[in-house]
Amino acid sequence: MLNSIPKISFVAPVYNEENNLEILYERIRNSAAVSRVDYEVIFVDDGSTDNSLNVMKRLCGADEKVLYISLSRNFGHQNAIFAGMTYAKGEAVVTMDADLQHPPSLIPQMVKLWRKGAEVVYTKKNESNLPPLKHFIVKASYRFISRISGLSLNFGQSDFRLIDKKVLKVILEMPEYHKFLRGQVSWIGFRQEALSYDVGKRHSGKPKYSYKTLYELAMNGIFSFGKYPLHLVMLFSLVVFAVSSLYMLFIFINRVLMLFNLWHFPAFPGWTALVMVVLFLGSIQLMTIGILGEYVGRIFDQTKKRPVFIVRETSNEK
Repeated sequence: MLNSIPKISFVAPVYNEENNLEILYERIRNSAAVSRVDYEVIFVDDGSTDNSLNVMKRLCGADEKVLYISLSRNFGHQNAIFAGMTYAKGEAVVTMDADLQHPPSLIPQMVKLWRKGAEVVYTKKNESNLPPLKHFIVKASYRFISRISGLSLNFGQSDFRLIDKKVLKVILEMPEYHKFLRGQVSWIGFRQEALSYDVGKRHSGKPKYSYKTLYELAMNGIFSFGKYPLHLVMLFSLVVFAVSSLYMLFIFINRVLMLFNLWHFPAFPGWTALVMVVLFLGSIQLMTIGILGEYVGRIFDQTKKRPVFIVRETSNEK
């Protein structure tokens, strides 16, 4: 049962966001007051090279409800969120980015849905403020991941969400080395509600989601929640086998009919056709090896059982 004044943990991964942290903290505190909840704010320094960690320490010194975790290096956005969630003590956790594009003003609505029984409140962007090419890539990736994995992922979903502590316990026990939290949260079920929001403007700094980051996120979604690539390769192999068999049968029949002077269909002369066939089949083999390599590599990473993050220092050590 929920207390009359429950405690909410706010987790924000930070990578070079020194000019955004104080504003984010103030807005979270104001939203917590409007929501009538107690709070803790957990900043996770993901290997920042600017003054972000010192700003976190200053906020921590001014308010005992602010905690910081400094990772030993940059472990990536998903792992930084996971690190913060492992330290959360609230009855629910709200994860959000530190660039102010996830509006803290939406928190009261999230808490309201949680109090009504929702165990996960996830958010969807009304519009994307991405450049056209990146917008197309992200949208296509969401569609492809949803189709091959069976997950209910919509374009515009982000890591701005509220998770009840019972759901958080399940997520923390999931042993995936390559984290894809959007997929994991969708996969586990529970009572989930959606909220739409308008993306806020970045207050300061530069976007951290490069094309490389988007590619890695898409690969984690594709290979962590489905065997569809393997099925696709198998299906394509069967198609190539069927076409090849029909072509071999055609050549055999053509030769037999030629012997009896009943039919003559000239074969394609020269090396062109042969080279095209060899290159085509070679590319398919390389693609198949690449897909198998992705799965084998992930199995290798999983069996090493290395931690997904390493803490260099934390405010809890004081």
